[in-house]
Amino acid sequence: MLVRRAGVGDLDDVAPLFDGYRQFYGQPSDLAAARAFLAERLRRDESVIFVAIADDVTLGFTQLYPSFSSVSVRRLWILNDLFVSPAARRGGVGRRLLERAREWAVETDAKGLTLTTAVTNSAARSLYESCGWRRDDEFAHYQLLV
Repeated sequence: MLVRRAGVGDLDDVAPLFDGYRQFYGQPSDLAAARAFLAERLRRDESVIFVAIADDVTLGFTQLYPSFSSVSVRRLWILNDLFVSPAARRGGVGRRLLERAREWAVETDAKGLTLTTAVTNSAARSLYESCGWRRDDEFAHYQLLV
C-alpha cells in the first residue's frame, strides 16, 4: 500500500470517498459538490490530503487543515476527515493514514494534531486510541453554528 499526498489529479478517485465520508455523517450524496469542495481546498492550498492506494485503487484518505497554537506559538494540524472504503476496512488503511498524518506533523514542525469524532463512532475511536491518540478530558469544546 502506498500513502502519498494527493493533488488535483487525484480528484476523480478521492471525491467518491469524500462523498461516502459525508454520507457516513448523514449528508445526502452529492458527488459534484464533494469534488468541487476538494478541488477548491487543493487549488487554494487550504488543506493537505493523503491517499492510500493499492493495486491502482484509492482505498482511503485523510484531510488535514492547518491551524495554530497561540500558547505554544506553533503550527497545529486538524485531522478533519478520515475515511476508508468499506471494502478496505480492517486492513490497516486507516492506521497507515494516521501514521502519515503524524509524519506530516513532524515534517512541518507542528505541535501535533487534533481531531473530533462522533461519540458513537466506536470503531474510529478505538483506532485513534490504539495509535496513541488521547481523548481530551482537560478542555471543554464548544461550537457556535451560524
